[in-house]
Amino acid sequence: MEPDEWHKRWRKGLPFGTWPFADLDEMMREMERSFSEQFKDLEKDVPKSLVREKRLPDGSTTKEIGPIVYGYSVTIGPDGKPEIREFGNVKRGGAQPWKEIQDKREPLVDILTTDKDVRVLAEVPGVSKGDINVTVNGNRAVISVDTPERKYYKEVEIPSNVDPEGAKSSYNNGILEITLPLKSNGPKGVRLKVD
Repeated sequence: MEPDEWHKRWRKGLPFGTWPFADLDEMMREMERSFSEQFKDLEKDVPKSLVREKRLPDGSTTKEIGPIVYGYSVTIGPDGKPEIREFGNVKRGGAQPWKEIQDKREPLVDILTTDKDVRVLAEVPGVSKGDINVTVNGNRAVISVDTPERKYYKEVEIPSNVDPEGAKSSYNNGILEITLPLKSNGPKGVRLKVD
């Protein structure tokens, strides 16, 4: 191959000859068309708090939608069976799951039980500790955040009867940790201060 021919191919984006995967390119274009068709009406189906207008440097505006989050965590339980926990603000199921988008995001939560206490770990990034509300009542903990930028909500079933009076919580690097000592009885609930 002569140097001039190589430079011509390089300018066309084909320095080493023709791309042998034309089918792959067509498949990618088809996927892009499919996504744009399915999501063209997404704006009218999501909560209004998730749609924002953004001004670009050239003075024009564009709309941003989101955050739209769906995820899951898989762990093996004490009985050897997998436990699947979903998180995010999209509920799965249905032909068009994006129509079930919530404005409050469900955080990823993990529950660790020892013979002395129960620890609840929740990912709530992007907020300050003063924005986090934690309420413990019986065998249920409720975690909520409601700021203009971030909204989280999660009700957690605590596997054992705990003492809400001895509960502690802390928040560091986007992780909320609630420690609840075990007790024998008592349905009284308390609101926790986040440290």
